[in-house]
Order: sequence, then structure tokens, then C-alpha cells
Amino acid sequence: MSKNLLSILKIIPIFTPMISSNKKGVQILVEQCIAHGMKHIVFSPGSRNAPFIIAFDEHPDVKCIVIHDERSAAFYAMGMAQQLNEPVGIICTSGSALLNYYPAIAEAYYQAIPLVAITADRPSEWVDQGDGQTIVQHDVFKNHIRYSCTLTEKADDSDAVWYLEREISTAFNHGNGNWKGPIHINMSFNEPLYGTTEIEPLKGKVIQSMSSFFQLNSSQEIELKNTWENSPKKMIICGQLPIDKALLEQLKQLSDDTSVVVLVENTSNQVHQSFIHCIDRTLNAISESELEDFSPDLLITFGGAVVSKRIKSYLRKYKAKNHWKVGFDFPYMDTYQALTHTFECSPLSFSSLLNSFSSPRNVSSFGSKWKQKDFMVQDQLPAFYDEIPYSDLKVFETILDYIPEMSHLHMANSSVVRYCQLFDPVASINYWSNRGTSGIDGSTSTAFGAASVDSTTWNTLITGDVSFFYDSNAFWNNHLGANIRVFMINNGGGGIFKIIPGPHSTNQLTDYFVAEHSFSAEYICKAFKVDYFKANSIEEIESQMESFFGYEENGRPKLMEIFTPTDVNPTILETFFEKMK
Repeated sequence: MSKNLLSILKIIPIFTPMISSNKKGVQILVEQCIAHGMKHIVFSPGSRNAPFIIAFDEHPDVKCIVIHDERSAAFYAMGMAQQLNEPVGIICTSGSALLNYYPAIAEAYYQAIPLVAITADRPSEWVDQGDGQTIVQHDVFKNHIRYSCTLTEKADDSDAVWYLEREISTAFNHGNGNWKGPIHINMSFNEPLYGTTEIEPLKGKVIQSMSSFFQLNSSQEIELKNTWENSPKKMIICGQLPIDKALLEQLKQLSDDTSVVVLVENTSNQVHQSFIHCIDRTLNAISESELEDFSPDLLITFGGAVVSKRIKSYLRKYKAKNHWKVGFDFPYMDTYQALTHTFECSPLSFSSLLNSFSSPRNVSSFGSKWKQKDFMVQDQLPAFYDEIPYSDLKVFETILDYIPEMSHLHMANSSVVRYCQLFDPVASINYWSNRGTSGIDGSTSTAFGAASVDSTTWNTLITGDVSFFYDSNAFWNNHLGANIRVFMINNGGGGIFKIIPGPHSTNQLTDYFVAEHSFSAEYICKAFKVDYFKANSIEEIESQMESFFGYEENGRPKLMEIFTPTDVNPTILETFFEKMK
């Protein structure tokens, strides 16, 4: 072979053809999704979505898994996207299938998670004509979506290709920009659906969205600095956030100023001894006569949702003169009814700006007073926990001590996340909870999806009985790892309704709100090949911990069902808050 021929072979790219759907619109969609960073997809079986299944599954750069239940599949994918911090796809067939995505889409919307719903549709001319599995799918998620579009499979000319590439890029740039969130791409197909062809990799046009840096002009910066320096009572509240060591350093520096108090929750994932970690616990210790003195004149909020209902009620009553909301998503969300400024930037950028202000330190003792209350409560805790009988609170005190270091703790909603907020977080543990809409419907599926991202990291889910039964189909798939353990607290119904004010005053408390039951998780675990443990006392819990967190040969999760006395639990919690005053 001549040298000239060898040179030509070196510069001519050699493509290995791959199998794909024979629908050109699907081929373009696949390449656009990959170009925008979507490498994982959770499918639910169907026929109308066959072109998607074929094209994505045959592509070497995409990892596909199958989960039958669309509601569970969507939460599973959301858990993956939460951990990967990148778009994850969910793909289903037409008709009512996609409606089951809605709970997870709403949660992803309010958590700002880039979930990508791709749905197969019937041709538009057959909608409302009595054809099977055909509903109005266009804009079906419109109230809880960052962008939606309905496309066809056809890409017969350059204009059609241009339109497909433009719309898909637009969708991804909305869903995965500074303000992240779910997007919906709906595509209609004519039969036949299962045709394949060999193609070479496409090189289509990808539209990129470039974000600008946060910067104030000189007059704006002077205004903020003046407000900062003239506010002797400054409060920073961190809502739901991922672990961010750089942000933690900035917050620690800010808390050195005794006029500043930093309030965080477990889901804030910001842990330091100078912060108030258990807001309800500390706020409860402030007397009625002190409430106004402990309220801020400047409130700064970072991150997503805050669990504490008490702090929301307190700050709505004792309103700050200024409230600065920091973050890209929902910039005008006015949780405390005191919003004066909104800053579409990262908490890290804004906290760095605050630390650049050369204001005099130690100008007031506002932060110190808050921390003093916190220390007073902490001093009482050991004696109190030694005295209380077996109950939900005693169980949480016990099992939280067994959560492995350097792991993820997933907290289901209602009473579980509230109980967890009464205990100081551990710095090496990542805390997660679906606090976007605060629903119970996908806690288990979300935790399983999150755990699937890294099989070498421990994950623990604490869930209540109602949340568990509601999402029991989370166990119905072949993609659960041995790196997750589930504690299910079974107190015989919706225990939250015995804690919150209101339901006690009705005749419907037992049957309609608590909805008491006598069901167990044992045979659900057997059906889904999950090792089952049960306990009715602290001694039984502790005696099984070594085996519970031990290696499992079948590669499946383990579950411990802990039965607690339904009538005792609310009394113990009431006693806790009374003692901590």
C-alpha cells in the first residue's frame, strides 16, 4: 500500500454504522439529547414508544433501564438527576401512561431538577376520535414545566430538521440552565413503529445558552452595603441545598459576626457548630416576651424549601424590614411576605459579596443570643432521651446514630422529615428529601434512583408506613442495589395528623385523617426479594443492626419494619417541646 493511500486513510474518519429507528425525527432527537448531556434514561414498556426504545437502547453513549410503573420510574429518574446534576430522561408510551409522570414532574419543578419527559403520541388527527391510548398530550404538564413542545417524526427537508434541532435545544436550555427544571418533549408517530435502519452518527446543530456572571453596579453595591452595615439583626436561612464546601466556608465567615445568625436544616447540608441546625427546637425555647427581640431586621434566604413551619409563621408575624432572596429559581417567591430584593445568582457568589463588605464586626449580640438558646436546649437533650419510653422519637434518636459516615440519608415526608429535623446533622452525611411539593408519593423510588448512581456509597431511607405502602412499587424493578437500607416506621397510620394542630378537633381523626391500619411490609418484601427485619423495641432494633447493615448476597436492599405505639408517640413529642422551653 502506498504512503499516499495510508495518509488518506488516516485523515478520513471511519464510522461504525449503528442500528437506530428508521424515523429520522427520532434519530435527531437522540443526538440532540446526548449533545445536551443526557446519558441516562428510564423507560417504561409500551408500543407507541418503540421508536424511542430502539434508538436510545442501540446508542452506545446512553444507559437505559426499564421500570414498569411510570410513577415510580419518574421518581427513580429524578433521584438519579438529583445526584448526577444532569438531565435524566423518562420515556413512556401514549395515553394515560404519561399522566403518571406528573407527581415527579411537579416535584422536580419545585426542586429545580432537570428531568426530561419524552412521550410518544398518536397522530394529532386521531386525538378525541375514540382511538385506543389516545388523550390530549400537548402541554399536559404546562403548569409545572420549564418548557414543552410537540414534534412529529418527520424530518424530510432542511426546514424540518432545523425546526427539530431548534426546539429540542430550546427545551434543554430552559431545563438545564441556571434555573433548572423538568421539560416535556412530545412526539407523535404513525405506524409502523418497529422499523430499523443502519445510520452513521449525526452531527446536527446544537444551540448553547451562555450564562452571564453576577455583577452589581456601584450604586447597587453601595445600597446593599449600607443596608448590611445598618442592620444589627441579620438572619441567613438556608433551605434545601447540596453539600457545598466553598459555600460552607463563606457562611462560617459570616457567622463570625455576632450580629449574624445562620439557620440551617438537615436538608441544607451545611454543618458547623456556629449555626442553628434544629430551627424548631431552638425557636421553641424563645419565650413569648422575647420573640420580637429575636426577629431579624435583615433576612437573607438561600436554597430551596424550608421544612420548618414554625419559622415561616414566626417571620410572617415578625416581618424583616428587608428580605433578600438569593437563587436562580422562583426569584419572586415571597415565602415570608417581606421580599424587598431578589438576586438571580448562586448562594456562593452572594455570600462572597457579603464577606467583601468591610463592615465592623461584633456590632450586636443578635447571633450570639440565638446560639445561646441553642446551647441551652442541647444541654437538656441527653437527660430527656434517657427518660422517655419507647416511641417514634426514641426510635429516631436510636437509628440516626447508626447511619454510616460518608453516606446519603433520604427522609420521607410528613412526620419522618420533621422528626429528623429535631436532631443535629452529621457533617459527612448528605441529607435528601422531596421537599419541592412535600408529597409522600415517591420517596422510596427517589431514594432508590439516587442510590443507583454510585453503588459504592451507602444510602439509607427512613420512611413512614403510609409513604411506604403508597410507593411500594418502587421495589418492582431489577435495578435496586445492595447499597441501600430502609427503615420503615409503622405507627399504624398517618401519625402526622396526631401531631399537627387541627385534626384532633374533628370526629374524623381516626378513620379519615390518621386512617389507622394493621398492615405490614413483610409480604411485600417477600414478593420483591427484599430481606425483611422487624422490631418492637430499642433492644430488638440494636440487636439486628450488624446483620441489617451487613453484605447481602442477592444484591437487593434490606428493610427493617419498626412498630411503634401509635397513642404514645404524639404525647412524647408534646413533652419534648414542653421540656425544651
